[in-house]
Amino acid sequence: MKAPVFSNHGCRLNAYETKAMEELAEQAGLRDAVVINTCAVTAEAVRKARQDIRKLRRAHPDAKLIVTGCAAQTEPDTFAAMDEVDAVIGNTEKMQASTWASLSGDFGTEPVQVDDIMSVTETAGHLIDGFGTRSRAYVQVQNGCDHRCTFCIIPFGRGNSRSVPAGVVVDQIKRLLDRGFNEVVLTGVDLTSWGADLPSTPRLGDLVLRILKLVPDLPRLRISSIDSIEVDEALMQAIATEDRLMPHLHLSLQHGDDLILKRMKRRHLRDDAIQFAQEARKLRPDMTFGADIIAGFPTETEAHFENALALVSECDLTWLHVFPYSPRPGTPAARMPQVNGTLIKERAARLRAAGQAQVTEHLSKQVGKTHRVLMESPTMGRTEQFCEVVFETVQDEGAIVGATITAHTDTQLVA
Repeated sequence: MKAPVFSNHGCRLNAYETKAMEELAEQAGLRDAVVINTCAVTAEAVRKARQDIRKLRRAHPDAKLIVTGCAAQTEPDTFAAMDEVDAVIGNTEKMQASTWASLSGDFGTEPVQVDDIMSVTETAGHLIDGFGTRSRAYVQVQNGCDHRCTFCIIPFGRGNSRSVPAGVVVDQIKRLLDRGFNEVVLTGVDLTSWGADLPSTPRLGDLVLRILKLVPDLPRLRISSIDSIEVDEALMQAIATEDRLMPHLHLSLQHGDDLILKRMKRRHLRDDAIQFAQEARKLRPDMTFGADIIAGFPTETEAHFENALALVSECDLTWLHVFPYSPRPGTPAARMPQVNGTLIKERAARLRAAGQAQVTEHLSKQVGKTHRVLMESPTMGRTEQFCEVVFETVQDEGAIVGATITAHTDTQLVA
């Protein structure tokens, strides 16, 4: 009897939950199984999930094959109809011990266990003490999303926004610190909505300040992707005053043209993004930004695209995640006039080239400077701004070391 094989697709949150499922499956005694945790962010992500399912079935012909994750939540019938699949479970069910207990048996009479995600009102109790490398741990503080961007299927895979109480988060971070982690990353689907469903409706900045106050020995706290228009005053205060809050923010911008942003049903305009970047950098001069940007959203003209391209330099974005638009059935954007696929690929390539130019410029400015680097392996670590640093000599994995930058490649610093 072999231990189950897990395959993760998509975001950091999915990776976090895959680690949780591994522990739940082990506790339930699941054996001879393959579990695929799918992503639904694009049509391409769903296609890759189906491809992975077929590949894993060929590699494990006698195993139980279980599909879960956002694509399974939004399209359960699609996966249940695949001959390779034995069971489909939803995003709520995958975090329940009872589900894994049933899967470790004979699967019962319910090969599809996917309930209404919108009825879920609490976060699952699946806190993991140590997902990540030996140096960095990820803590899920929020799940779901109350917004309805016209291109996005994720709220229908994750449900409405719900938050982990601050006290629970602080207790977990204390445990992680006791286990030797030097950096903690706060994660969620819509992180800046944290607290809206909790008593007295605290904000993300309140959580950040509370963590830094109550866990004074935590060397580094990092925030994952945020919606800049929802950033609160307390978070800006933390950016300005807390050196242990890392000076790197990944922004959910999506575009740089006001009309396209409105058609996306985003909550900010172009000038809002620029103003936030300027204010954050004024408070923290060493602040760096990453961003999500979609190329080829329906109705996007060359003029619209040029505004998105210009935003890369106007916000001084360093690390880009560029998504070529692909329609998701069931979303309003899928019914809008579509952009030619070849043009979408060409625009995505231009955005990536602009992003690479920004990266090169940023890396070149670091030569000669000294950085505090968190070692992820004996020869590679990351600066506070999340730049990779390659070392010529071996360092202690998990340690924070001072390093003078001597050179750079296209993607990394050299120390």
